[in-house]
Amino acid sequence: MELFKGRPENTDNREEREIRVYDLLDSLGIEYMRTDHEPADTMEACNKIDAVLDVVICKNLFLCNRQKTNFYLLMMPGDKPFKTKELSSQINSARLSFATEEAMLEYLDIKPGAVSIMGLMNDKENKVRLLVDEDVLKGEYIGCHPCVNTSSLKIKTEDVFTKYLNAVNHTVETVVLKGE
Repeated sequence: MELFKGRPENTDNREEREIRVYDLLDSLGIEYMRTDHEPADTMEACNKIDAVLDVVICKNLFLCNRQKTNFYLLMMPGDKPFKTKELSSQINSARLSFATEEAMLEYLDIKPGAVSIMGLMNDKENKVRLLVDEDVLKGEYIGCHPCVNTSSLKIKTEDVFTKYLNAVNHTVETVVLKGE
């Protein structure tokens, strides 16, 4: 794996959802580093990517309430265990579960394995609430997928949570997950 600055020079064989991410980041003047890789579908694969990017890629979970009327994108450190009860009480949702693949495509235009904050650019009606563990906000950079799991980005945390979120009309709700 190599580290590149910015978008790929050749966009042949790239998914349109990925190209839209680069177009938006470039239009906002947000600098990013990128690496291309085999599908990152395990935490072990993510750890190798982390080493190339020199950043920890967040665990991104797409969740919903029991009625499937409220949707949440949770960003948390990859090494922290997720306890639904701990999160449910903070967001006043009785029961959380993983949202369906269909909902993921509908709201974020993302397939399983590629869930990322970048998908919020596709949530034009703000159906998805962004929840971020406080520890994610402490790092200088975050790692995330550009809506596909065959590339990963390193972006300044400040740029993601200010310029990017403002541009896609979303806000962040900070949560505190102990993982205990």
